[in-house]
Amino acid sequence: MDKPQFQASLLAPRYWPVWLLMGFWWLVAQLPFALQVLMARGLGNLLWRVGGSRRHIAETNIRLCFPGKSEAEREALVRENFFSTAMALFETGIAWFWPSWRLRRLYRVRGLEHLPEHPQQGVLLMAMHFTTLDIGGAFMSQERFITGMYRRHKNPVYDYVQRRGRERHHEETRVIPREDVRGMLKALREGQIVWYAPDQDYGPKQSLFVPLFGVEAATVTATAKFARLGKAQVVPFTQRRLPGWSGYELVIHPPLKAFPQGDDMRDARRINEYIEARILEQPEQYLWAHRRFKTRPPGEARVY
Repeated sequence: MDKPQFQASLLAPRYWPVWLLMGFWWLVAQLPFALQVLMARGLGNLLWRVGGSRRHIAETNIRLCFPGKSEAEREALVRENFFSTAMALFETGIAWFWPSWRLRRLYRVRGLEHLPEHPQQGVLLMAMHFTTLDIGGAFMSQERFITGMYRRHKNPVYDYVQRRGRERHHEETRVIPREDVRGMLKALREGQIVWYAPDQDYGPKQSLFVPLFGVEAATVTATAKFARLGKAQVVPFTQRRLPGWSGYELVIHPPLKAFPQGDDMRDARRINEYIEARILEQPEQYLWAHRRFKTRPPGEARVY
């Protein structure tokens, strides 16, 4: 897929409000990092108070996944998660609009030896939906040429800014619409590093019900299929905010061994168990506002 090209049609009057929003977002992103953290703390408190359905979803997910926590502990986790979600808005602006030299000062990296610059085979770079997802992708693009899966946005201005923001940190970085499976497999067979995140509810099609924190969750089998058909290894990576707001840590984990095994249920269970372990390392930074348990097994009541 070619780099995004600016089209004169994007300047049509109906898109002016979106351009104004993007301009405001750019201005906020230029503020000192510490000030953006303070603003995110205030916004997070506001979102928690008026959270409505998103707060209900986060509370439900955390109650289901951490039944052993007290009500007070769960409430504290939800409140911190709303700050984390608010911070993601600022981090996305940083990822899309900061110059590369400024971004490099913000993070450190571990495990880069697990991801050669020119791998001998394709790599399925397995991400997880932490609230730091966008800024983590920007960090990774600083280190390696990656091809990313992304969801097209209905608004063409937003889609243009989104693609440009995600592709600008490396001259060879490209994004592929998530429905372009052939393009993804082609990239893997060519030995490219392809970003992919399997930890959301995409409905019953192409999914199996596999436990996640003891709750049956619709889990895609595509991770194993992409690895097998693309002749690729699966290399997970995570990113986290460091204590004291001293920056971020990007971690490239060792490749999954003996994966896939050829049994969809066992492979999906292994992925969920791996995701659980990473979430437990930083539960407040996970995207709990997503309806992860929206699809229920036959006969089970809805949870939201």
